[in-house]
Amino acid sequence: MGSIFSESDEHRIAEAISRAEKATSGEIVAVVAAESSTYLYAPFLWASAIALFVPWPLIVWTWWPAAWIYLAQLAVFAIVLAATLPRPIRYWLVPQWIKRARVHRRAMEQFLAQNLHTTRGRTGVLMFVSLAERQAEIVADAGIEARVPKGTWQEIVSRLTSAFTAGRHTDGFVAAIEEVGGHLATHFPPGSCDANELPDHLIVLDEG
Repeated sequence: MGSIFSESDEHRIAEAISRAEKATSGEIVAVVAAESSTYLYAPFLWASAIALFVPWPLIVWTWWPAAWIYLAQLAVFAIVLAATLPRPIRYWLVPQWIKRARVHRRAMEQFLAQNLHTTRGRTGVLMFVSLAERQAEIVADAGIEARVPKGTWQEIVSRLTSAFTAGRHTDGFVAAIEEVGGHLATHFPPGSCDANELPDHLIVLDEG
């Protein structure tokens, strides 16, 4: 993770959050996770499925004894498992809809873990990026969700993920924070006694 965000990068993101929050009574929290799931079940699932088909051609086209066929089945399972365990291959094996569901679940967990649901006025917004899945989510509390037009967050997420794909991690985050801050400022201008309730720095989660 350190190779993606340097200390100066994190400082830029923290400053962007601080600037955005000065123009609104809302709160913005930015979280980056290395992954939303390990997906360790995927290699075992694929290895088991492939190994299940091994005995049939051997039974039909060979005179191998049952013990040999069983050993061949075990060997295929072990080979496929070893080949699919590396992280890049493991992630590739998992369908996109499953990865989206895992990222969404992790984002909702972080919304609660970072206490965004406790802000006054229910105006907390979580910006969550999961690097392994190359996906992002914006989760807004009830007070904001009722006022911001449908589809707004997804448009920002699309631009954010495009920036990450292009390697512009910090620029993408800063731009997304400014966009979210603009919507918050429009619907929730700063009050007379606003307090900074949540951290402004980038929160980095190293494990899924």
